[in-house]
Amino acid sequence: MTKLNLRASKDCRYDIVSLGEVMLRLDPGDKRIRTTRSFNVWEGGGEYNVARGLRRAFDQRGAIVTSLVDNEVGRLVEDFILTGGLDTQHIKWMPFDGLGEAARNGLNFTERGFGVRGAVGVSDRAHTAASQLQPEDVDWDYIFGELGSRWLHTGGIFAGLSETSAKTTLAAVQAARRHGTIVSYDLNYRPSLWNHRGGQEEAQRVNKEIAQYVDVMIGNEEDFIACLGMEVAGADENLSTVEASSYEAMVQKAAQTYPNFQIIGNTLRTVHSASRNDWGALAWSADTGVVHATMRENLEILDRVGGGDSFASGLIYGLLAGQPLRTAVEYGAAHGALAQTTPGDTTMVTKADVEKLASGGSARVDR
Repeated sequence: MTKLNLRASKDCRYDIVSLGEVMLRLDPGDKRIRTTRSFNVWEGGGEYNVARGLRRAFDQRGAIVTSLVDNEVGRLVEDFILTGGLDTQHIKWMPFDGLGEAARNGLNFTERGFGVRGAVGVSDRAHTAASQLQPEDVDWDYIFGELGSRWLHTGGIFAGLSETSAKTTLAAVQAARRHGTIVSYDLNYRPSLWNHRGGQEEAQRVNKEIAQYVDVMIGNEEDFIACLGMEVAGADENLSTVEASSYEAMVQKAAQTYPNFQIIGNTLRTVHSASRNDWGALAWSADTGVVHATMRENLEILDRVGGGDSFASGLIYGLLAGQPLRTAVEYGAAHGALAQTTPGDTTMVTKADVEKLASGGSARVDR
């Protein structure tokens, strides 16, 4: 039985606070970015998606710490966040200079992919307000001390936006630890974020420093290699196939390297096509060792973006609810699988949906 030293719910305004950028996602549906004449618009962001999932699917109290430019686009993002049910009082609003030269709001153009055509993401996020958020712009002691939060979630996407955002991430995790708030971190390695900042070497420098303050570390095999310098013996060249025993050895090595890790959660994915993946997950704690979630072979994918974030929110919900790690990782894997059956980055499912699938439910019609 894995039991985290969680703060009492009655002593905290929030169950979950996330630190990260929230962008507009422009989705051409079944078309291509380069040829479409219309987009569906969603909101999304690796760290934000986790808090939103915990609020909408699992009814946890949540807030987002981020920054937006105060113009019509920024207010549209705010409207999405409000729809997602998160507290917006910790958003830092930056003035609009009329051009977006000083700061702007991020855009993310994303194709879902289909069959042999993989998903494509084209981010337009340089000089965004979130990337300029400074450690001193946020009253961390007010959030984690006076208001109180049981959990902080952030990750390597936000930390990779700029030197400033890396420092802000470090300040947040340090403050959370001071106040007894559990910290989770999704490594979420994105080469496009780090290529202009020193590549993997800089990614490892930043992430290794932050990792010292993390209680629950989340990622996949590529994340652990690129961000923490771990090795996976038996992986193929594209990391699409990893022997289970080798992956487990990597997780255990990470636990030995960072004794502060109380739990490590990892998604497992073998990509057969953009529309068909094998999908599963594992988690580790010192008490349980490595436990595996149900492996769903040939999972049919509508939109894979956000699957890992939904895994994280399902796992975190199980831990917040005091469930055994084996149950928590099943929640995570089920939520991630379900999230990939709907469009957009964010969840459209309910806790009942997750519990049904996690307990072995089928896709038969509910009447």
